[in-house]
Amino acid sequence: MRIIIFSWEFPPRIVGQLADYVSELASQLARSDVKTYVVTYHDYLTGQYKQPGGFKTYRVTNPVRAHNGILTWALTLNQEVERAAASIFYNTKKHVDLIDAHDWHFIPAAATLKKAFDLPFIYSVETLEDHRSHSANSPFNVAIKSIELLGMNEAERIIVKSEWMQDEVIKGYKVPEDRIKVVLPRSATWIRDILETYKSVAESG
Repeated sequence: MRIIIFSWEFPPRIVGQLADYVSELASQLARSDVKTYVVTYHDYLTGQYKQPGGFKTYRVTNPVRAHNGILTWALTLNQEVERAAASIFYNTKKHVDLIDAHDWHFIPAAATLKKAFDLPFIYSVETLEDHRSHSANSPFNVAIKSIELLGMNEAERIIVKSEWMQDEVIKGYKVPEDRIKVVLPRSATWIRDILETYKSVAESG
């Protein structure tokens, strides 16, 4: 199996808990004989790198330097994420099984690649805009929530890290429960549950 992970943060660029989580996930997947690529952002470290954990990273930077917020930053960066993933896709002779997109930032790229390459993707929910911003009803918040909704609608499966988040996804985005998989991070069955979800999506794609 060969998978591409999208994450807007990854060591050495650490913003929150997602960076270390994705790093450990990629290492565990590589140990399970999954060919793993992480496409991520960095200000100046760009290109493909082989990581000690046995997986590869492909870092991109934003071609637009000035932004008025996270939304324009993410949207302008998506084209570079698409380009990196497309390079991996073609360099592996189109042998990519799926994309695992973490958080909302690169959902547009995942949805575009799904349409272009018939490449299924999983939306791994880290947080939701309603939780990040109280009274999240400004045009800015609504735009981000529309990207989250795109992910909920286009992803083959949605992975969440708690039953509470599952309930929030169902309540906020009306996602059927059978499309959501609760996977507890670093639990005894963590990687097994991830692999089972990957295989289910790859086989149905």
